[in-house]
Amino acid sequence: MSTLAMSASRGHVEILMFLRDRTAVVFTFFFPALLLLLFGTIFGSDSSDGAVAASRIFTASMIAYGVLNTAFVTMGAGLATDREDGTLKRLRGTPMPATAYLIGKALLVLVLSVAEAAVMLLVGVLVFDMPLPPAAHWLTFSWIFVLSVIACSLLGIAVSALVRNARNAGAILNVPVVALQFISGVFIHPMSQLPDWLENVASVFPVRWMAQGFRYVFLPSDASSQELGGTWNLGGVAVVLGIWCVVGLALCLGTFRWSGRDR
Repeated sequence: MSTLAMSASRGHVEILMFLRDRTAVVFTFFFPALLLLLFGTIFGSDSSDGAVAASRIFTASMIAYGVLNTAFVTMGAGLATDREDGTLKRLRGTPMPATAYLIGKALLVLVLSVAEAAVMLLVGVLVFDMPLPPAAHWLTFSWIFVLSVIACSLLGIAVSALVRNARNAGAILNVPVVALQFISGVFIHPMSQLPDWLENVASVFPVRWMAQGFRYVFLPSDASSQELGGTWNLGGVAVVLGIWCVVGLALCLGTFRWSGRDR
């Protein structure tokens, strides 16, 4: 079989295994949607004086949370588990190369991320009456979404090498996820409410740029006044996400291993 065929086959297996784990399905899809419902309801879905409704801002911003949670945590925890239970070690004895295995994992993450974004948008449209953007904005959404999934997946692969016990993977991986949501304009918007040094820290990481890009897609153009610098800065979004894709790939090449350090 070609590497492409093995990748597709492994991706199919990964998706089936995920769907058979009902707990994983519930927490992956419904926990972010529940957070959106809570934030949107608490902070209001009505706009006044021409302001954008908080629920609409949260819907757009939390797509970034869904991608980070799905790609980074799912990829990192999945690799840590496969490494600990010997799945990776057994696969190493087969003709499947590491590339095919990782692409198979990436296919799972891509499918889950698309489904996650669809659930978030469904909540935004049906519950908070959020209007959908014009066709041109969907093209922008596509490249931001793809770069976000790639960057977060690669970082998940790299960080999985630091997880010594798969049972603790979720707790370890969720620490940066939760922290970045609060400083990157996902849970707290506009970011100008944060201290300058936190804004600078958030600007180094991809989540701030992911959330800003998704807000460009789903919010009116004049909402850019609430962004840092008063502009959507899509060029900056593309550059930062592209850099993190390269950094993530370099980290993966340097850290990926088939078995744990004690094996």
